Order: sequence, then C-alpha cells, then structure tokens
Amino acid sequence: MAAKRGAIGSRAVRPLAGRQFGPRGGRAVRPLAGRPVMITGAASGIGRSLARRLSGLGSPAAIADIDEAGLKETARTLPGPVLVRVLDVRDAADQRRFAGEVREWLASLPNRPPLAAVFNNAGVAVASSVLDADPDDDEWLRQINFDGVVNGTRAFLPILVEQDDGVIVNTSSVFGLVGMPYQSAYCASKFAVRGFTDALRQELRGTGVRAVTVHPGGVRTSIARNARVRKDPEGRGRSQEQMAAEFEALLRTTPDKAAEIICRGVDRGKARILVGPDAYVFDALARVAPTHYYDVMAVLEKRLRAGAR
Repeated sequence: MAAKRGAIGSRAVRPLAGRQFGPRGGRAVRPLAGRPVMITGAASGIGRSLARRLSGLGSPAAIADIDEAGLKETARTLPGPVLVRVLDVRDAADQRRFAGEVREWLASLPNRPPLAAVFNNAGVAVASSVLDADPDDDEWLRQINFDGVVNGTRAFLPILVEQDDGVIVNTSSVFGLVGMPYQSAYCASKFAVRGFTDALRQELRGTGVRAVTVHPGGVRTSIARNARVRKDPEGRGRSQEQMAAEFEALLRTTPDKAAEIICRGVDRGKARILVGPDAYVFDALARVAPTHYYDVMAVLEKRLRAGAR
C-alpha cells in the first residue's frame, strides 16, 4: 500500500504503530525541561525569563536578539549550555543561517539531543492613531512582529519536521484577540501571527510537530518604553515617558510569571496560551461582545487606573 501523504507538503506521515498518544488522540507531549530550545527576543522581558526558566530546568538554550548587550547579560545568568546569537529577526537569510548554527550546536551537545521548542518571541510596539500613522514606523513593526515570526518558523520548521517532534511557539498578544485604539499596526501584526500560526497548526495535523500561539496580557516588560511614538495619540500632550508610566501602572503579570505560564501551557499540550488574568477577560469579551468589547474595557481601565493611584 502506498504511504499516505502528510499535511507537510509531500512528506509521508510515519506509521501509527508504536506511537504514544495523549488524552485527545494526539501524540503524548513531553515536558520541555532538560531539552534544547531556541528563543528570540531573549535580551529582556518574556524572552529573557523563558531562557532563565528553561536553562534552570536543564535545557540547553540558543538565544537571539538584536540587543547584543542585553543578550550577553541574559547569557551570563544562564546556568546551562547556551548558544548566543545577535540576530535581526527581519532578516530571513540570517534566520536560516542561525538555524544551521543551531543544528551544528545540537550535534555538539552530549547525545545529540533534538530541538524541543522554537520560541519566536521578539516584538516591538508603535502608538499612533490611524490618521497620524507614520508608514515607516508601521512597516518597521510589521517586519519585526510578523515577518520575524514567519522567518523564524520557516527557518526552524525543517529541523522539527525532520525530527517529527517539537513545537513552534509564536508570541501574539491579547491585541491579537481584539482591536484597540491607537494600536492599529500592533493589532494587525498580532492578528497576523495568530492567523499564520493557526493555519500552520492545521498543516501539522498528523505529525509530531505542534504550533502554539501565546497571547500575553499586561506583562511588565520594557516594550512601551522602547515603542516608537511620534506624539500623544490621544492629543493630551503626554510625553512617551508619561504614557509608558501610565501603561505600566496597569500591568499585573511579571515576565517570570509569564514564562511559567507559557512553559506550563506548552507542557500540557495547549494550542493557545492566555497569559495573565486580563488575557482571559480580553478573550471572553471578544467572544461575547465582538463589536462592543471596548465599552466594557474602557470602564475596567478607569477602575484599574483609580486603584493604581
């Protein structure tokens, strides 16, 4: 009998005999701890916390970021084997070169372990109204937030497919669940990450490779302070520092807690991971009030700001 063709192009799906399956019929999920991972955006925030958490659990970590100083600081704190790579995720060719370096690095590790997970996590922000948006700023954001995820997925997916094992973990946002004012470019990029990863998940059906979307809520990272902001989009004359401080006052989840939630979700075989209590609120409102959720969110935001004073 001819082999059935799998969802990944023309690659034949391996026979089912001898496979272990989880409670939903999929292959049993192995924990990440102790297994090699790759993480972009590892110079700070969630990426740094993922690297520290997984390295602390015995996972060799290949870490990448465009911020060389921050990346070296992350590497300095990791207790286990680490591969450090300064990387602009917008550069598809360099992402492929990095994937080749990771292959060689894995082969140099004891017992030549397979790559367990690829965390496409790097991201940036822009704050602007649609009317006043700077196209160059929007394009800069799109190339990092969306193209960076696509480039990383395409570079590392062949490794996972050859292994018939592993997981692609792509960071979207709660702003990939709902649209928010003055965040049109950011929302567009995060909705795109969600759609891309959801489609990839279906292509991977019947294989040992998984695709996961992560939707963080308010996490205390430096993304707001590093955002591109030309002027106060609400017309209140605030500086970027003032806007960042107001935004950060609403944040409730630490990067370390976010990393814990993400790793736990991957280990449990989740296809979508909501990070933080506010992420569950966003998700629920998007479902029950898909065109009126912002009315509710505006009230909740006022209450949170009042409580933060």
